[in-house]
Amino acid sequence: MTQVVKVQGLQKMFGRFQALRDVTFTVDAGEVVGFIGPNGAGKSTTIRILLGIIKRDGGNATIFGRDVWKESLEIHKRISYVPGDVSLWGNLTGGEIIDLFMKLHGSVNKQKRDFLISRFELDPKKKAKAYSKGNRQKVGLIAALSVDSDLYIFDEPTSGLDPLMEQVFQEEVEKIKESGKSILLSSHILSEVERLADKVVIIRQGEIVETGTLDELRHLTRSAVTLATEGDVTEMAKVSGVHDFIDKDNQATFSADNQHINHILMEATKLGVKKFEAIPPTLEDLFMRHYEG
Repeated sequence: MTQVVKVQGLQKMFGRFQALRDVTFTVDAGEVVGFIGPNGAGKSTTIRILLGIIKRDGGNATIFGRDVWKESLEIHKRISYVPGDVSLWGNLTGGEIIDLFMKLHGSVNKQKRDFLISRFELDPKKKAKAYSKGNRQKVGLIAALSVDSDLYIFDEPTSGLDPLMEQVFQEEVEKIKESGKSILLSSHILSEVERLADKVVIIRQGEIVETGTLDELRHLTRSAVTLATEGDVTEMAKVSGVHDFIDKDNQATFSADNQHINHILMEATKLGVKKFEAIPPTLEDLFMRHYEG
């Protein structure tokens, strides 16, 4: 599969502070990559390097096979970008700014623009200085989604949006995904990343600590199990892979190592299973695994 974004051994220093340490990941053609981590982890620094806004101190970074610093102008012709805090020209209307962004990109699809303005419930005739934080984000999103790009980079794109507009954004991103475009999505909303991403990259203190699909990463943490049996369910507390066992009226809850789920179920059948529920770990569980304590 073609690698649209390739980051290898990326490093960045701000004075004596090392913001990035050997950051390595890829975004393939048609892939949505969720880039997650708390404030200060290095997400925005990585994205700014990819956009050619700041220069890396080490490693390599390419988009469409082009160096992100030396060939940023050519790269920008094929990408759409939305930051977490969109700054606008106060005396222009939202509609004028959207049209300007689209012309700068080189493609104008008025039908799609009008559709998105309606979907995001934006008043395009208002001056930008009268917009709330959420409406400024809408302007950036509409401008980015209205043009045809090969790569979309979103850095906390739904910051300031209400849950209904977050839903609209997710639905529009799914359309882009279905059309085979690549997306790098940095977000604090883990449910958003879980819904949209094919692959997750978790960054902590400037270093990549996990990379993979959700299915690949789920082996790293335990499933939550609820079990009721005809026999004495407390027997299950002794089974390999069972942790944090709690029994109440012969219904047990416990966490289970995913590699032992089959063995646990086989042992449970010996007691006569009345109820067995196993809930796999969420992205939030995976995320917190790296940030607890």
